[in-house]
Amino acid sequence: MELGDYLRTLRARWLTVVVVALVTLAAIAAATLLMTPQYTSSTRMFFAVQGGESVSDLAQGSTFTEKQMSSYAEVARSPIVLEPVAESFGLDRDASSLTDALSVTVAADTTILVISATDEDPVLARDLANAVADELAATVGGLSPERPDGTETVRATMLSEAQVPESPSSPNTMRNLALGLVLGVLLGVGVALLRQVLDTKVRDENDISAVTDVSPLATVPIDTTATDHPVFMHDESMGARAEAVRRLRTNLQFVDFGDRPSSIVVTSSVPGEGKTTTAINLAASLADAGAKVILIDADLRRPSVAKYMGFEGRVGLTTVLIGRANVEDVVQPWQGTSLDILPSGQIPPNPSELLGSRAMSRLLADLASTYDVVLIDSPPLLPVTDAAILSKLVGGTLVVAGADRLQKPQLRTSLEALAKVAHPNPGCSRGLNPPTSRSDRAM
Repeated sequence: MELGDYLRTLRARWLTVVVVALVTLAAIAAATLLMTPQYTSSTRMFFAVQGGESVSDLAQGSTFTEKQMSSYAEVARSPIVLEPVAESFGLDRDASSLTDALSVTVAADTTILVISATDEDPVLARDLANAVADELAATVGGLSPERPDGTETVRATMLSEAQVPESPSSPNTMRNLALGLVLGVLLGVGVALLRQVLDTKVRDENDISAVTDVSPLATVPIDTTATDHPVFMHDESMGARAEAVRRLRTNLQFVDFGDRPSSIVVTSSVPGEGKTTTAINLAASLADAGAKVILIDADLRRPSVAKYMGFEGRVGLTTVLIGRANVEDVVQPWQGTSLDILPSGQIPPNPSELLGSRAMSRLLADLASTYDVVLIDSPPLLPVTDAAILSKLVGGTLVVAGADRLQKPQLRTSLEALAKVAHPNPGCSRGLNPPTSRSDRAM
């Protein structure tokens, strides 16, 4: 994926990013509220060598003390200091557990030691820090060599006593929330990208481009109410869907259909992608442009053209193919336009055999000589072979891909099936029918 692909994915899946970010933020906020507040109090101690009769002695003493500071920090956390402190407070803790409550650090390039104590009781945190400082001062004095006058060589002086903290040191609510938001956004982006990688549905033109190198001829929005008014070319002649079908009609003029330019099969990969609605409205649009058009319902398994257009469909294509009627006797004109409809007729027990028969081939040839355009609504490609059989008899195949309804492998398999049996440029005409919203789907 390139940068543009990532950006498109995030735009398409922004809701995933937002939801994951909010859930993560809420979880961290809840965890923060459930944490027991901890209070930290600190004291500062200054260490210095006593005496010294010259500047050189003082400098040497300062250097000596600096070198000993790390040792004094360790002493502050050792049992020799902490056990007396624990006993003096009557704490039910040993020296090792008390160590966890202490932080002892040396201020850089100084002889100052910072002793911090943390506890859920702010008063106890203060008292622990001061008690450790007092005990450390006494211990260091006892450990350092004595001077000739009997005084300790190193003296520890408390620079500032620990105070009762007014606010907890942890949890840091604002920091946790900020980190939670950043983490949530990162997780949301990761989840969105993972969903995109795992998502095999056809959702837009880019997904079609990932399957084939032929661009869609048009994008026709389809809503869930299309079955109530399927001929939107007339019901909504100024709408976006009608304009999209006109664009499809225009783009079809630039497609090479070989030696049979007037006959086109309209199909899809699976049921429910909108092929019948597309075929009906494309036929109506071609008729509006002045072409003499016939729309054949060759879906002999689940015919719906007659129902959508308000015709009686018991007599039609199958009646002609079995020789019980002439085509001109069963063709029905539509609303006084140059569009004629050939319904499916009765559902036969052998649809594939009828559609692949010589009678069907002769019928299409006769209709091509009579009409400017012959449109054939066929069953989907994957469940049955009817559309593939018909594609051998016509100049081109218009494949309708229903957004959020079709899987990429299904579209790929459909186009491969056409390439094996159809004209040299199978599937050269393709329509993508994305819903107008995520809750909508193609018919």
